[in-house]
Amino acid sequence: MTDLEAALRRAVRGEVGFDVTSRALTTMDASNYRRVPLGVVAPRDADDVAAVLEVCREHGVPVVARGGGTSIAGQATGTGVVLDFTRHMNRLVGLDPEARTAVVQPGLVLDRLQDAAAPHGLRFGPDPSTHSRCTLGGMIGNNSCGSHSVAWGTTADSVRELSVLTARGRRLRLGREWAGAPEGLRDLVDGDLARLRTGFPDLPRRISGYALDALLPERGADVARSFCGSEGTLGVLTEAVVRLVESPRARALAVLGYADEAGAAQAAAGLLPLGPLTVEGMAVDLVPVSAAALLPRGGAWLFVETGGASAAEARARAEAVVRAADVVGALVVTDPAGQRALWRIREDASGTATRMPDGAEAWPGWEDCAVPPARLGAYLRDFRGLLSAHGLRGTPYGHFGDGCIHVRIDFDLLTDAGVARFRRFSEELADLVVAHGGSLSGEHGDGQARAELLPRMYGAETVALFERAKAVWDPDDLLNPGMLVRPAPLDANLRFSVLPRQPVDVEFGYPSDGGDFSAAVRRCVGVAKCRTTSVPGAGVMCPSFRATGEEEHSTRGRARLLHEMLAGELVTDGWRSTEVRDALDLCLSCKGCRSDCPVGVDMATYKAEFLHHHYAGRRRPAAHYAMGWLPVWLRWAARLRAAPVVNALASAGPLAAVAKRLGGIAGEREVPRLARETFSGWWRGRGGRPSEGGDLVVLWPDTFTEHLSPSVGRAAVRVLEAAGLRVALPPTLRGRAVIGDGTSRSALALPTARRGRVCCGLTYVSTGQLDRARAVMRRTLDLMAPVLETSAPVVVLEPSCAAALRTDLPELLHDDPRAARLASRVLTFAEALERHAPDWTPPAVNLPAVGQTHCHQHAVLGDTADRRLRASAGLTGELSGGCCGLAGNFGFESGHYEVSAACAEDQLLPAVREAPEGAVVLADGFSCRTQLEQLAGVRGRHLAEVLAQGLE
Repeated sequence: MTDLEAALRRAVRGEVGFDVTSRALTTMDASNYRRVPLGVVAPRDADDVAAVLEVCREHGVPVVARGGGTSIAGQATGTGVVLDFTRHMNRLVGLDPEARTAVVQPGLVLDRLQDAAAPHGLRFGPDPSTHSRCTLGGMIGNNSCGSHSVAWGTTADSVRELSVLTARGRRLRLGREWAGAPEGLRDLVDGDLARLRTGFPDLPRRISGYALDALLPERGADVARSFCGSEGTLGVLTEAVVRLVESPRARALAVLGYADEAGAAQAAAGLLPLGPLTVEGMAVDLVPVSAAALLPRGGAWLFVETGGASAAEARARAEAVVRAADVVGALVVTDPAGQRALWRIREDASGTATRMPDGAEAWPGWEDCAVPPARLGAYLRDFRGLLSAHGLRGTPYGHFGDGCIHVRIDFDLLTDAGVARFRRFSEELADLVVAHGGSLSGEHGDGQARAELLPRMYGAETVALFERAKAVWDPDDLLNPGMLVRPAPLDANLRFSVLPRQPVDVEFGYPSDGGDFSAAVRRCVGVAKCRTTSVPGAGVMCPSFRATGEEEHSTRGRARLLHEMLAGELVTDGWRSTEVRDALDLCLSCKGCRSDCPVGVDMATYKAEFLHHHYAGRRRPAAHYAMGWLPVWLRWAARLRAAPVVNALASAGPLAAVAKRLGGIAGEREVPRLARETFSGWWRGRGGRPSEGGDLVVLWPDTFTEHLSPSVGRAAVRVLEAAGLRVALPPTLRGRAVIGDGTSRSALALPTARRGRVCCGLTYVSTGQLDRARAVMRRTLDLMAPVLETSAPVVVLEPSCAAALRTDLPELLHDDPRAARLASRVLTFAEALERHAPDWTPPAVNLPAVGQTHCHQHAVLGDTADRRLRASAGLTGELSGGCCGLAGNFGFESGHYEVSAACAEDQLLPAVREAPEGAVVLADGFSCRTQLEQLAGVRGRHLAEVLAQGLE
């Protein structure tokens, strides 16, 4: 233990982390930069903060305040001690609806304040797209804005008083009329009044530099306002009094379509006199294909929100906006759910923009320049010209009504030549922004990305004034050094420089990343959508973070540890790293991040890859053998007709306890009962032949349906045949030329035939046994060869198995073209009925339905066909999002029970408890049904079972 660590542990009551994991999790924010801290402290209160500052001052170690870690300019990283306010100092201290103020701690997430203010008809005005995870302290440090700034301004406009600790331990209460000003600040201002009155551009989004002009006497000498945007370089915030605004009772959203972004930008300023709440812009490049149908005609759009005392008033204002705009298409939406769906398109742009349409990487760095709104169209044209001159690409979007543009650019930050071009472009763009009367930062602060260029905006004398102001507040340069004044070069400390230059030898194909595992890990840019504590709609990501609240259990945290593993500087033992293993241990492999992460991080695949290498040539955990090899054990039990014996032993308390301990299974779990008759056994008993007429569909006998819930398979056969389809099972002999019965009895005489059962390999993939998974998948492709010679679809009832065939199969066997062919044939039960029996009408069940969309279905397969099928059958109501928490082997493994149950309590179990009487509990996944039965005593049913019962 170092002297610094020991001193901090003696001085503070909060957590002190100098371990590899704590440090690795805070090496980066959402910027291009990386710094390795000495340690991390989670203070419990202001006294703890004061103690940290005293210890660090004695040791000459810098201090960096950190909130949600979503800063885009590098200001939430540092080489000293990082203060993490999100763990303890995250409370809403008080809310006064009459005064319209709230008292908050710096680690409070913005959405929690909004939730508390909403019942009073109030809200905090600024709302960045990261509102579900950014903190009030970070917003004050960066003077954040958000989409509603045209109505309610920046964070500085909403700050009343700030409680601050200086680096030398003084406790100040900042406010107007010099309240809380440190000694020497007033003299500094009085000595340079002319510069402060003339040297600062007048525009709504001037965030760059220190806001020293807020200290002018005619502006109320507002020390609190001046402190906003100082990026943790002047003092450490411990509490804030903020102003709330009245939230409109009703809102409408006008989406205006323009031919291109320049047209949208030029039109934005003209809409401001109409008093909109937002004027946001984005182009077609950033719109996912799946969302394009939600937007009106156009190549770029303005999202203009209006408010009113009633829905009619809000709509009338939105329609007035449409009439005033010269558009190629327009849409007015008053339905709240419809508005949320449209806003998600805009909010996800910060992540979507990190990939160009061709898949190339794009990076921040010039994320939020701002110019006067009236000059935005001209600025964008010049900006595009500068991009072309440097051979770069980027898609602007952002706060068009405030003249603030976000853009991610396809900089090459991996080579010396690319980094040199990054610098040249940055310098020329800074000059272009200044030429248009703009600010280098219009929202996210200067950090390391832009501070070096502040002399181009303000001139050397004003920047020297900034340095003197910093010295007044922090004469020892203890707080976040290298930011704003005396900055580090904009091309130093790049987070990519430590990654391996040669591709890492891996098992999966990573098709979206050119087969490069480093590029896959680089996908995580730190926007931290995975750190949300509530999931909107049917979202899934990230259940383990919501259960534990720990950064290392978020998708971003795990990606950071993998980044450090590849870097080899902090995590030094590569694939053998226990830190990475432990962080991945609570990953449910739900695949939620694959769809919900704006940049498509796929942690389930990364986890499987890591486990494969981590345990290569070594003994694995018992659960990997017990549950990873589950298909083998279940097939042997079926061959030996041992289901009754196994069930009896599983019910015998002492014996079951011993078996579970030996198998690495949680003692709290009940072992699921094996079916006395397998699904394929039932199929053979009914003749094993497809019915006549209709399209042929091959029904996949997955391990769970085959051995644990054959009733689902029987129900599916009944429904598919009632819809007029011919059902067959896959061949069980390689070399068989006829498809139809799943028994292959007529092929027994073939000398080259080899018996086997198809399997998606899911259990081997989820436990990282990729060599075994590959062997099982190749055997499956051999068996399915006759099917692939036909046009028959493959219907998979278990969503996790369908997802494995759609994604894991072609990505793991990327060298076998048959894998992609089989993946393209996979249909869900609902998709098969919709595509191959379009004229069939399902039975009228006419009941409310509750339950949860399977996480793999949400992430990989989609549930559009399921929704339509449920509606046709009269099953009403929305299924919840999230993950059931059992997640295949995860919830059964020893040590996972508490997290597994917490995940179920997040959305699934509350939805079931609140279900109306007589509701059908839908759960297509075997894991979901098992979780419901074991934790709630509720029987969930596959949609096929519900429809089959309806046929009766």
